[in-house]
Amino acid sequence: MKQYLDLLKHILENGTRKDDRTNTGIISTFGYQMRFNLEDGFPLLTTKKVHLKSVIHELLWFVRGDTSLKYLADNQVRIWNEWPYRNFTLSEDYHGESMDEYIEKIKNDSVFCEKHGNLGPVYGKQWRDFGGYDQLMKVIEEIKHNPNSRRLIVSAWNPPQLKDMALPPCHLLYQFYVVDGKLSLQLYQRSGDAFLGVPFNIASYALLLMMVAEVTGLKAHEFVHTIGDAHIYMNHLDQVNLQLSRTPRQLPKMRIRHHENILDYVYEDFSLEEYDPYPAIKGKVAV
Repeated sequence: MKQYLDLLKHILENGTRKDDRTNTGIISTFGYQMRFNLEDGFPLLTTKKVHLKSVIHELLWFVRGDTSLKYLADNQVRIWNEWPYRNFTLSEDYHGESMDEYIEKIKNDSVFCEKHGNLGPVYGKQWRDFGGYDQLMKVIEEIKHNPNSRRLIVSAWNPPQLKDMALPPCHLLYQFYVVDGKLSLQLYQRSGDAFLGVPFNIASYALLLMMVAEVTGLKAHEFVHTIGDAHIYMNHLDQVNLQLSRTPRQLPKMRIRHHENILDYVYEDFSLEEYDPYPAIKGKVAV
């Protein structure tokens, strides 16, 4: 995926060194756009292995409107663990439990999970219940019946509820576009961690595009990814340079089962073919 490597180069060559909320430090640029034609293959990085299982389960979690960590924990998805665990360590119920012990309690103790495992009104809540309005299902119906609409939008940015979220939405608004029987999707992301987060975001929204195309009888076409603050954390520079030393390989193919209702999708409905990435590159998430 040359588009992604070009983003990394752009940040390194044009970015500004800034302090940030996590006190890690970043190199930051403002305003960047990438375009991915899904007819060229599924946009999953080949310059490092991406944990697709986490991408799929997180997306299904969003689509169902779930905000509890339990579904993710039960499926060994760790990408959301840091934020609720940090909040737990600040509570009066914390008695030195490790992250692993915390996750076991989330999985096996429903009372504990209810108190310390809910992430608040994050993405899925907003997609499915924005003040009582089911944005995702309404926009799918609108695509079917009024595909020329310029209002095919889902927003996760709900200012009065930001304080109640474990993490305010980074990828906060997406819009669909239909032409000649093809469906495209543009995402606006206010803040993009270029090394850790953005590869997940690309794959997740490309997959969401494919799912919505299936249930509306359209062909998935183009994913457009627009980022506001696109940045690289200072503790990811070695990892970024390693990626830039690798030559991208051919994109894999994603096969998904057809469903009439997007809520019917399960993990087993997705099949990735011909994925030949370089080894994974680890990096610490900035909390």
